Amino acid sequence: MNTIKLFVFIVPLVISSKIDQDYSSYDSMSPEPKSRFAMLDDVKILANGLLQLGHGLKDFVHKTKGQINDIFQKLNIFDQSFYDLSLQTNEIKEEEKELRRTTSKLQVKNEEVKNMSLELTSKLESLLEEKNLLQQKVKYLEKQLTSLTKNQPEIQEHPEITSLKNFVEQQDNSIKDLLQTVEEQYRQLNQQHSQIKEIENQLRRTGVQESTENSLSSKPRAPRTTPFLHLNETKIVEHDDIPANCTSIYNRGEHTSGIYSIRPSNSQAFNVYCDVKSGSSWTVIQHRIDGSQNFNETWENYRYGFGRLDGEFWLGLEKIYSIVKQSNYVLRIELEDWKDNKHYIEYSFHLGDHETNYTLHLVEITGNVPNALPEHKDLAFSTWDHKAKGHVNCPESYSGGWWCHDVCGENNLNGKYNKPRAKTKPERRRGIYWKSQNGRLYSIKSTKMLIHPTDSESSE
Repeated sequence: MNTIKLFVFIVPLVISSKIDQDYSSYDSMSPEPKSRFAMLDDVKILANGLLQLGHGLKDFVHKTKGQINDIFQKLNIFDQSFYDLSLQTNEIKEEEKELRRTTSKLQVKNEEVKNMSLELTSKLESLLEEKNLLQQKVKYLEKQLTSLTKNQPEIQEHPEITSLKNFVEQQDNSIKDLLQTVEEQYRQLNQQHSQIKEIENQLRRTGVQESTENSLSSKPRAPRTTPFLHLNETKIVEHDDIPANCTSIYNRGEHTSGIYSIRPSNSQAFNVYCDVKSGSSWTVIQHRIDGSQNFNETWENYRYGFGRLDGEFWLGLEKIYSIVKQSNYVLRIELEDWKDNKHYIEYSFHLGDHETNYTLHLVEITGNVPNALPEHKDLAFSTWDHKAKGHVNCPESYSGGWWCHDVCGENNLNGKYNKPRAKTKPERRRGIYWKSQNGRLYSIKSTKMLIHPTDSESSE
């Protein structure tokens, strides 16, 4: 730009000098060589000005060209980013459509299972009514036969009566076989229904995770809640062949740890994990191994249970109470630290019902780890949304439902699971805490709580 301004300033001067020289040529007769040299000087000045102007224009063109190239590169990068985002958006939309189709199919199957369950229930009720009618008829015939036998002992039994009795017995056996078949089909339907419910819960959790990842909000959120453990809730008709606890299952010959269905007294049937130890089987009510399951749950979820029986879970206070109210039980707590050392402690205990906030009363029996839980005290169960009377608000490290007395202790086995981080020095910051009454603090990797009737020996 400076070059252009210089050129604009010089050109008029050169032109004016040229005009002056032309006019002066008419007035005075200067020598011809002097006029020629003056014109050459003007031409040189003009040439230098044009040369500088050309250099300036050339630099300006190079700079402009570089700026245009940068703009084009940025536009290409923006176009590529926009294209990638479009592809990702299309993939997310396809996954969402697939999830919706899967959910629709599962809902249809769920309705079919419900309809089949209702049909089987109605058939079962009709069979039971027929059975009752036949039993009444048989009793009536037996009474008549008894009276006939007493009145006329010398008369032999009529062949028609014998055939009738045989027919009734055959019908009774057939009805029993049908009932067993219906019960087996009903169990299979319940298992399928539970699997469908579990898949639906997984789909819901997947949807929640996707929406959370897409959110840009940085506001703190309330503790996350997990749906009830519908896998454990099976509404079936009461039958005498469903055992009351894991010990009864073991006594029937099932000596393998796994998931089984039980039905305590005056309770519906539900699934539990039976842990087989030397000579008996224990009912697992809590299990934590890696912190994958959030235990900072609501009061309702702690009442009815959450998690997966083949992973981390809490069985549910209502289910635990329905088991232990049948007889006296032992509570066993198993702990494993980060060096794979295993510890245990056993208590005799009493558990209250819902009206008492499931109050727990403990008395230590045996163990190889110092006791850390208060004995001979009424410990009320509390959660973050249901504070028992006298329960104090504890910090986040003590979060999770647990039995407390009047202080925040470091022995909440349902508390926050501190996952190990790289380059951290103190091991006490990992896992769960177990602080004994003598002040020693254990860093626990996994926990398991089990119950067992007191009528059999405990096992280490």
